[in-house]
Amino acid sequence: MRKIDKSYADPLGLIWIHAAGRMGIRIERSAEVNASWDGCGVLTIGTPETLDPDDSLAQMILHEICHALCEGPECVHQPDWGLQSFDPSKKFHEHACLRLQAALADRYGMRSFFAATTMFRSYYDQLPADPLDGDGDVQAIALARDAWQRAHHGPWAEPLHDALRRTAIVARALSGLTTEDSLWHGQGENG
Repeated sequence: MRKIDKSYADPLGLIWIHAAGRMGIRIERSAEVNASWDGCGVLTIGTPETLDPDDSLAQMILHEICHALCEGPECVHQPDWGLQSFDPSKKFHEHACLRLQAALADRYGMRSFFAATTMFRSYYDQLPADPLDGDGDVQAIALARDAWQRAHHGPWAEPLHDALRRTAIVARALSGLTTEDSLWHGQGENG
């Protein structure tokens, strides 16, 4: 028997778990949830077999970070960022998160890679070239714009942009190797 003293880890998982750690967030995995923030420093993400095939740990962590940025610093101590996910009157919070997610991903040429995979995918896919602008969805745009400022000037800015930049580097390394059905296909080219 050979002794195995090393194991493989997904590079994107390493990048985003490290970034989350720098933000004071510990990542755990569980088949019991899709994503859940406990308000005490633990973000639990579903296990691969419970998520959609086009989900990644990176996308899930980014989405939750965007929720936190949209809700503001006071939400960090509230379970699930203080959101009531099944309250239809609060869907503008989800829309704000998706607008911020798209705007951040755009800076690195990664919008489709970081796309939402939930029932809100059609909303995400219809966002304009500048997701922080538009005529409708005034509440969502206002929240997303405030979050954009926190994403660039707050305490999470450096680890967030470092993770996005590193993800784009991996995407560029895969350029020319992927087929059109790959989530990686055509990503990171503008980053």
